[in-house]
Amino acid sequence: MYAILDIETTGGKYNEEGITEIAIYKFDGHKVVDQFVSLVNPEREIQPFVVNLTGINSNMLRNAPKFYEVAKRIVEITEDCIIVAHNAQFDYRILKTEFKRLGFGYKRKTLCTVELSKKLIPGQDSYSLGKLARSLGIPVSDRHRAAGDAMATVKLFKMILNKDLDKYIIQDALKSDQKQINPNLKRIIDELPNVTGVYYLHNDDGEIIYIGKSNNIKNRVSQHFSATTTKSKKLQLQTAAVTYEETGSELVALLKESAEIKRNKPLFNRALRRNNFTFALYSYKDEAGYINLKIDKTDGRKHPITTFTTKQSAKQFLFKTVEEFQLCQKLAGLYPTSSNCFNYTIKECLGACVNEEPHDNYNSRVMEFIDKNSYRDKDMLIIDKGRELDERSVVSIKNGAFVGLGYYNLNHQITKPEILDAIITPMENNRDSQHIIQSYLRKHKKLKLITLTNP
Repeated sequence: MYAILDIETTGGKYNEEGITEIAIYKFDGHKVVDQFVSLVNPEREIQPFVVNLTGINSNMLRNAPKFYEVAKRIVEITEDCIIVAHNAQFDYRILKTEFKRLGFGYKRKTLCTVELSKKLIPGQDSYSLGKLARSLGIPVSDRHRAAGDAMATVKLFKMILNKDLDKYIIQDALKSDQKQINPNLKRIIDELPNVTGVYYLHNDDGEIIYIGKSNNIKNRVSQHFSATTTKSKKLQLQTAAVTYEETGSELVALLKESAEIKRNKPLFNRALRRNNFTFALYSYKDEAGYINLKIDKTDGRKHPITTFTTKQSAKQFLFKTVEEFQLCQKLAGLYPTSSNCFNYTIKECLGACVNEEPHDNYNSRVMEFIDKNSYRDKDMLIIDKGRELDERSVVSIKNGAFVGLGYYNLNHQITKPEILDAIITPMENNRDSQHIIQSYLRKHKKLKLITLTNP
């Protein structure tokens, strides 16, 4: 499977560019089976020559989604795919840079249609996409726009595949997908579903040797059985069977995975994400009475607002928070200075940094932010996907502590205590479960949350 894409950027210094438009066509070697096309707000200026080239300007992007809002869709549509692009090195570098800013390691195999064209369609005057397409009779609409250029690349790649008489492209792709999985493991994979849940790898004695979670169990186990790392090879040798539990919700899968690993202590999970949430956001009140925010290393003795995998992802989140709640860069710990912050200079800060804004006014916005991103002292239910269309999952929080999870039919009134007590399976509230829930709430803004009130 291939993900054929094109990216338009802001231009500018190396590794400082931002994406302004992206188009991805998922291609099975015969036809396009899925697609994603979107403008992207790069949160930075577009170079004038780029505006002239693409026609994309800042006004067009003002209401476009930011990269973090489309990142999940990009991961999903390119999962288990080879990235194909015209000058793939550039497009792949831009993608990796954007994901790196979010604290996410993005890795895919790539194919470059420039290099493939030079090998299989030699003798062309130029291998730029426009001139090559023109000489080969490939129609191109919306040149220098992502959708038009990506579709032209799809048509070029089809032609390249037809000219690849030795089929080395397809053979290489199949080799990447299968990695010569032994027949027993292939049989195991064939019996697994493409669902969200937790999976368990067992040895000959039935003992659990590894526990994992995935939004696609079949694909994830296939990756274990085809990878060539030392750990993967050991798993391949020792796995005799795979069982799974469908959860529907990724949050439920994350919580179950964490709890099951602690309970079963599988051989190959010993180092599972020990440093997954290494940074946290804390609050404190300064001498002038203003609530300050601070990113720091996670400290089990303190109560964080929310937690992060990297300091960079924490800062990205905090910059967006300052903008959304009109907070002060200095009091948010993003602009170290003894005087006013930069936003005050451009009249986007109301002056908390120089004691001009009353601290009560400022603190009310900080508390609004904290209330939105922390479940400390709250009684609430987090409602997410279920395993069936008429089912939902529920994660229960009481007095700021995770108490358990369960499922309910849409016909049930789950706020009734007797029904809620019946469907919730008690689970341990610990630092890992807190991290998982906080991170999930932060990343999934459209989750349904029900606040419970004492009778």
